[in-house]
Amino acid sequence: MSKVKKIDLGMTAYDELFMTDEERKENRLPKIYDVPLSEIDDFPEHPYRVLDDEDMEALMESIKERGVITPALVRKKDDGRYEMISGHRRKRACERLGLLSMRCELKDISRDEAIILMVDSNSQRSEIAPCDKGRAYQMKLEAIKRLPGRPPKENGGPVDHNSDGVKSRDILAESADDSARQISRYIRLTQLIPELQDFVDNGKIKMRPAVELSYLDEEAQRDVVDLIDETEAFPSHDQAIRMRKAFDEGKLDYNAVDRIMKEEKPNQKPSYKLKYEDIKAYFKPGADFEVVLRDILKGLELLKKQRARENREAR
Repeated sequence: MSKVKKIDLGMTAYDELFMTDEERKENRLPKIYDVPLSEIDDFPEHPYRVLDDEDMEALMESIKERGVITPALVRKKDDGRYEMISGHRRKRACERLGLLSMRCELKDISRDEAIILMVDSNSQRSEIAPCDKGRAYQMKLEAIKRLPGRPPKENGGPVDHNSDGVKSRDILAESADDSARQISRYIRLTQLIPELQDFVDNGKIKMRPAVELSYLDEEAQRDVVDLIDETEAFPSHDQAIRMRKAFDEGKLDYNAVDRIMKEEKPNQKPSYKLKYEDIKAYFKPGADFEVVLRDILKGLELLKKQRARENREAR
Protein backbone atom coordinates (compact mmCIF):
# COMPACT_ATOMS: atom_id res chain seq x y z
CA MET A 1 0.00 0.00 0.00
CA SER A 2 1.49 3.31 -1.02
CA LYS A 3 2.14 5.95 1.60
CA VAL A 4 0.16 9.15 1.50
CA LYS A 5 2.48 12.17 1.30
CA LYS A 6 1.67 14.83 3.86
CA ILE A 7 1.32 18.28 2.32
CA ASP A 8 2.08 21.39 4.38
CA LEU A 9 -0.45 23.98 3.27
CA GLY A 10 1.03 26.72 5.43
CA MET A 11 -0.90 29.77 6.59
CA THR A 12 -3.13 31.99 4.57
CA ALA A 13 -2.90 35.77 4.58
CA TYR A 14 -6.11 35.89 6.63
CA ASP A 15 -4.61 33.58 9.31
CA GLU A 16 -1.63 35.89 9.65
CA LEU A 17 -3.76 39.03 9.94
CA PHE A 18 -5.51 37.84 13.10
CA MET A 19 -2.59 36.31 14.97
CA THR A 20 -1.54 37.72 18.35
CA ASP A 21 1.85 39.40 18.87
CA GLU A 22 3.09 36.27 20.68
CA GLU A 23 2.02 34.06 17.78
CA ARG A 24 3.68 36.41 15.32
CA LYS A 25 6.90 36.41 17.32
CA GLU A 26 6.86 32.61 17.48
CA ASN A 27 6.31 32.37 13.71
CA ARG A 28 8.83 35.14 13.01
CA LEU A 29 6.18 37.29 11.39
CA PRO A 30 6.08 41.10 11.50
CA LYS A 31 3.66 42.85 13.81
CA ILE A 32 0.53 44.48 12.42
CA TYR A 33 -0.67 47.72 14.02
CA ASP A 34 -3.66 50.01 13.67
CA VAL A 35 -1.78 53.25 13.04
CA PRO A 36 -3.57 56.65 13.27
CA LEU A 37 -3.69 58.24 9.82
CA SER A 38 -2.66 61.55 11.39
CA GLU A 39 0.71 60.00 12.29
CA ILE A 40 1.53 58.66 8.80
CA ASP A 41 3.51 60.90 6.44
CA ASP A 42 3.66 60.30 2.69
CA PHE A 43 6.92 59.01 1.31
CA PRO A 44 9.12 61.97 0.25
CA GLU A 45 8.98 62.57 -3.51
CA HIS A 46 6.62 59.63 -3.93
CA PRO A 47 6.73 59.02 -7.71
CA TYR A 48 3.26 57.52 -8.14
CA ARG A 49 0.31 59.87 -8.41
CA VAL A 50 -2.74 59.16 -6.26
CA LEU A 51 -5.85 60.10 -8.23
CA ASP A 52 -9.44 60.47 -7.11
CA ASP A 53 -10.68 58.49 -10.11
CA GLU A 54 -12.97 55.51 -10.71
CA ASP A 55 -10.38 53.11 -9.31
CA MET A 56 -10.28 55.15 -6.11
CA GLU A 57 -14.07 54.95 -5.83
CA ALA A 58 -13.90 51.17 -6.26
CA LEU A 59 -11.19 50.94 -3.58
CA MET A 60 -13.32 52.99 -1.19
CA GLU A 61 -16.28 50.66 -1.75
CA SER A 62 -14.06 47.65 -1.04
CA ILE A 63 -12.76 49.18 2.20
CA LYS A 64 -16.32 50.04 3.23
CA GLU A 65 -17.36 46.42 2.86
CA ARG A 66 -14.29 44.52 4.04
CA GLY A 67 -11.85 47.00 5.53
CA VAL A 68 -8.18 47.22 4.54
CA ILE A 69 -7.36 43.57 3.86
CA THR A 70 -3.71 44.04 2.87
CA PRO A 71 -1.88 46.13 5.49
CA ALA A 72 0.07 49.15 4.29
CA LEU A 73 3.84 49.17 4.77
CA VAL A 74 5.34 51.87 7.00
CA ARG A 75 8.64 52.63 8.69
CA LYS A 76 9.28 54.49 11.94
CA LYS A 77 11.03 57.84 11.54
CA ASP A 78 13.48 59.43 13.94
CA ASP A 79 10.82 61.90 15.13
CA GLY A 80 8.50 59.05 16.15
CA ARG A 81 6.09 59.47 13.26
CA TYR A 82 5.53 56.90 10.52
CA GLU A 83 6.52 57.11 6.87
CA MET A 84 4.38 55.40 4.25
CA ILE A 85 6.26 52.93 2.03
CA SER A 86 3.39 51.25 0.23
CA GLY A 87 -0.30 52.05 0.64
CA HIS A 88 -0.74 55.69 -0.39
CA ARG A 89 -3.96 54.90 -2.29
CA ARG A 90 -5.34 52.92 0.66
CA LYS A 91 -4.48 55.80 2.99
CA ARG A 92 -6.21 58.30 0.70
CA ALA A 93 -9.30 56.07 0.51
CA CYS A 94 -9.41 55.75 4.30
CA GLU A 95 -9.11 59.52 4.69
CA ARG A 96 -11.96 60.12 2.25
CA LEU A 97 -14.09 57.61 4.15
CA GLY A 98 -13.45 59.46 7.40
CA LEU A 99 -11.54 56.59 9.04
CA LEU A 100 -9.04 57.47 11.76
CA SER A 101 -6.57 54.60 11.46
CA MET A 102 -5.36 51.92 9.07
CA ARG A 103 -3.81 48.48 9.43
CA CYS A 104 -0.07 48.75 8.82
CA GLU A 105 2.95 46.49 8.87
CA LEU A 106 5.98 48.11 10.48
CA LYS A 107 9.27 47.61 8.60
CA ASP A 108 12.59 48.23 10.35
CA ILE A 109 14.60 49.32 7.30
CA SER A 110 16.76 52.21 6.10
CA ARG A 111 15.57 54.98 3.79
CA ASP A 112 17.31 53.46 0.75
CA GLU A 113 15.88 50.02 1.55
CA ALA A 114 12.48 51.70 1.89
CA ILE A 115 12.85 53.31 -1.55
CA ILE A 116 13.58 49.93 -3.15
CA LEU A 117 10.65 48.29 -1.34
CA MET A 118 8.35 51.21 -2.22
CA VAL A 119 9.13 50.91 -5.94
CA ASP A 120 8.88 47.11 -5.95
CA SER A 121 5.58 47.12 -4.04
CA ASN A 122 3.96 49.65 -6.37
CA SER A 123 5.24 47.97 -9.53
CA GLN A 124 2.34 45.52 -9.23
CA ARG A 125 -0.17 48.24 -10.10
CA SER A 126 -2.16 47.48 -13.24
CA GLU A 127 -1.75 51.00 -14.64
CA ILE A 128 1.40 53.08 -14.15
CA ALA A 129 1.93 56.27 -16.14
CA PRO A 130 5.24 56.22 -18.09
CA CYS A 131 6.69 59.28 -16.34
CA ASP A 132 5.69 57.93 -12.91
CA LYS A 133 7.54 54.74 -13.79
CA GLY A 134 10.56 56.78 -14.88
CA ARG A 135 10.67 58.67 -11.57
CA ALA A 136 10.32 55.41 -9.64
CA TYR A 137 13.13 53.73 -11.59
CA GLN A 138 15.33 56.78 -11.05
CA MET A 139 14.77 56.74 -7.28
CA LYS A 140 15.43 53.00 -7.05
CA LEU A 141 18.55 53.23 -9.22
CA GLU A 142 20.04 55.93 -7.00
CA ALA A 143 19.13 53.93 -3.88
CA ILE A 144 20.86 50.83 -5.29
CA LYS A 145 24.02 52.88 -5.92
CA ARG A 146 24.00 54.08 -2.30
CA LEU A 147 23.66 50.62 -0.77
CA PRO A 148 26.73 49.33 1.12
CA GLY A 149 29.26 47.72 -1.17
CA ARG A 150 28.21 49.74 -4.24
CA PRO A 151 30.72 52.57 -4.79
CA PRO A 152 29.29 55.66 -6.53
CA LYS A 153 30.11 56.14 -10.21
CA GLU A 154 32.15 59.11 -11.31
CA ASN A 155 29.93 59.58 -14.35
CA GLY A 156 26.75 59.35 -12.28
CA GLY A 157 24.50 61.44 -14.54
CA PRO A 158 20.94 60.24 -14.09
CA VAL A 159 19.73 59.34 -17.53
CA ASP A 160 22.15 58.60 -20.36
CA HIS A 161 22.60 55.00 -21.50
CA ASN A 162 26.09 54.84 -20.03
CA SER A 163 25.72 57.28 -17.15
CA ASP A 164 23.68 55.05 -14.83
CA GLY A 165 26.51 52.57 -14.52
CA VAL A 166 25.82 49.35 -16.38
CA LYS A 167 25.98 47.15 -13.29
CA SER A 168 23.44 49.19 -11.31
CA ARG A 169 21.03 49.35 -14.24
CA ASP A 170 21.32 45.60 -14.83
CA ILE A 171 20.65 44.91 -11.15
CA LEU A 172 17.57 47.09 -11.42
CA ALA A 173 16.41 45.20 -14.53
CA GLU A 174 16.70 41.85 -12.73
CA SER A 175 13.74 42.72 -10.49
CA ALA A 176 11.72 44.59 -13.15
CA ASP A 177 9.58 43.64 -16.12
CA ASP A 178 11.60 45.99 -18.35
CA SER A 179 15.05 45.53 -19.87
CA ALA A 180 17.97 47.72 -18.83
CA ARG A 181 17.67 49.65 -22.10
CA GLN A 182 13.95 50.24 -21.61
CA ILE A 183 14.56 51.33 -18.01
CA SER A 184 16.98 53.95 -19.35
CA ARG A 185 14.27 55.19 -21.71
CA TYR A 186 11.79 55.53 -18.86
CA ILE A 187 14.33 57.42 -16.76
CA ARG A 188 14.97 59.82 -19.64
CA LEU A 189 11.34 60.92 -19.40
CA THR A 190 12.19 62.58 -16.08
CA GLN A 191 14.16 65.17 -18.10
CA LEU A 192 11.02 66.42 -19.87
CA ILE A 193 9.25 69.56 -18.67
CA PRO A 194 5.87 68.94 -16.94
CA GLU A 195 3.79 69.85 -19.98
CA LEU A 196 5.55 67.27 -22.17
CA GLN A 197 5.36 64.69 -19.40
CA ASP A 198 1.59 65.17 -19.32
CA PHE A 199 1.42 64.61 -23.09
CA VAL A 200 3.40 61.37 -22.66
CA ASP A 201 1.27 60.11 -19.79
CA ASN A 202 -1.90 60.91 -21.74
CA GLY A 203 -0.63 58.92 -24.73
CA LYS A 204 -0.39 61.95 -27.03
CA ILE A 205 3.39 61.65 -27.40
CA LYS A 206 4.85 58.15 -27.76
CA MET A 207 7.88 56.88 -25.88
CA ARG A 208 10.43 57.04 -28.71
CA PRO A 209 9.88 60.69 -29.73
CA ALA A 210 9.58 61.62 -26.05
CA VAL A 211 13.03 60.18 -25.35
CA GLU A 212 14.53 62.23 -28.19
CA LEU A 213 12.82 65.42 -26.94
CA SER A 214 14.24 64.81 -23.45
CA TYR A 215 17.71 65.72 -24.78
CA LEU A 216 16.55 69.28 -25.58
CA ASP A 217 17.04 72.01 -22.98
CA GLU A 218 14.07 73.62 -21.23
CA GLU A 219 13.81 76.54 -23.67
CA ALA A 220 13.68 74.25 -26.70
CA GLN A 221 11.16 71.97 -25.00
CA ARG A 222 8.93 74.99 -24.29
CA ASP A 223 9.16 75.93 -27.97
CA VAL A 224 7.86 72.45 -28.78
CA VAL A 225 4.95 72.89 -26.35
CA ASP A 226 4.08 76.27 -27.90
CA LEU A 227 4.08 74.77 -31.40
CA ILE A 228 1.95 71.84 -30.23
CA ASP A 229 -0.60 74.35 -28.93
CA GLU A 230 -0.47 76.27 -32.22
CA THR A 231 -0.55 73.36 -34.68
CA GLU A 232 -2.57 70.91 -32.56
CA ALA A 233 -0.13 68.24 -33.77
CA PHE A 234 2.49 66.22 -31.94
CA PRO A 235 6.02 65.50 -33.15
CA SER A 236 6.70 62.16 -34.81
CA HIS A 237 9.77 60.09 -33.98
CA ASP A 238 11.50 61.35 -37.14
CA GLN A 239 10.75 64.98 -36.30
CA ALA A 240 11.99 64.53 -32.73
CA ILE A 241 15.23 62.98 -34.01
CA ARG A 242 15.84 65.97 -36.29
CA MET A 243 15.10 68.42 -33.49
CA ARG A 244 17.64 66.68 -31.27
CA LYS A 245 20.23 66.66 -34.09
CA ALA A 246 19.68 70.40 -34.71
CA PHE A 247 19.93 71.06 -30.96
CA ASP A 248 23.22 69.13 -30.69
CA GLU A 249 24.55 71.21 -33.60
CA GLY A 250 23.43 74.48 -31.98
CA LYS A 251 20.93 75.15 -34.79
CA LEU A 252 17.64 74.66 -32.99
CA ASP A 253 15.64 77.81 -32.33
CA TYR A 254 11.92 78.59 -32.39
CA ASN A 255 11.88 79.00 -36.17
CA ALA A 256 13.59 75.64 -36.67
CA VAL A 257 11.11 73.93 -34.33
CA ASP A 258 8.28 75.69 -36.18
CA ARG A 259 9.57 74.51 -39.56
CA ILE A 260 9.92 70.89 -38.41
CA MET A 261 6.62 70.79 -36.50
CA LYS A 262 4.57 72.17 -39.41
CA GLU A 263 5.70 69.52 -41.85
CA GLU A 264 2.83 67.29 -42.91
CA LYS A 265 3.24 63.79 -41.54
CA PRO A 266 1.90 60.80 -43.47
CA ASN A 267 -0.59 59.95 -40.71
CA GLN A 268 -1.93 63.52 -40.73
CA LYS A 269 -2.88 63.60 -44.43
CA PRO A 270 -6.68 63.78 -44.78
CA SER A 271 -8.53 60.79 -46.14
CA TYR A 272 -12.07 60.61 -47.46
CA LYS A 273 -14.55 57.75 -47.68
CA LEU A 274 -17.62 57.47 -49.88
CA LYS A 275 -20.60 55.34 -48.92
CA TYR A 276 -21.79 52.95 -51.63
CA GLU A 277 -25.39 54.02 -51.00
CA ASP A 278 -24.49 57.60 -51.95
CA ILE A 279 -22.96 56.76 -55.36
CA LYS A 280 -24.60 53.51 -56.51
CA ALA A 281 -27.25 55.40 -58.57
CA TYR A 282 -24.48 56.72 -60.86
CA PHE A 283 -22.93 53.35 -61.78
CA LYS A 284 -23.98 50.00 -63.13
CA PRO A 285 -24.46 47.22 -60.54
CA GLY A 286 -21.19 45.40 -59.91
CA ALA A 287 -19.08 48.11 -61.57
CA ASP A 288 -15.33 47.60 -61.09
CA PHE A 289 -13.75 49.76 -58.36
CA GLU A 290 -11.12 51.15 -60.73
CA VAL A 291 -13.87 52.24 -63.16
CA VAL A 292 -15.84 53.91 -60.37
CA LEU A 293 -12.75 55.75 -59.11
CA ARG A 294 -11.78 56.88 -62.61
CA ASP A 295 -15.26 58.26 -63.32
CA ILE A 296 -15.36 60.05 -59.97
CA LEU A 297 -12.02 61.73 -60.70
CA LYS A 298 -13.23 62.72 -64.18
CA GLY A 299 -16.35 64.24 -62.67
CA LEU A 300 -14.29 66.20 -60.15
CA GLU A 301 -12.06 67.50 -62.96
CA LEU A 302 -15.15 68.72 -64.88
CA LEU A 303 -16.46 70.35 -61.71
CA LYS A 304 -13.11 72.10 -61.21
CA LYS A 305 -13.21 73.49 -64.77
CA GLN A 306 -16.82 74.64 -64.36
CA ARG A 307 -15.98 76.53 -61.15
CA ALA A 308 -12.98 78.17 -62.82
CA ARG A 309 -15.22 79.30 -65.71
CA GLU A 310 -17.83 80.68 -63.31
CA ASN A 311 -15.13 82.62 -61.45
CA ARG A 312 -13.88 84.17 -64.69
CA GLU A 313 -17.39 85.18 -65.72
CA ALA A 314 -18.05 86.72 -62.31
CA ARG A 315 -15.08 89.12 -62.59
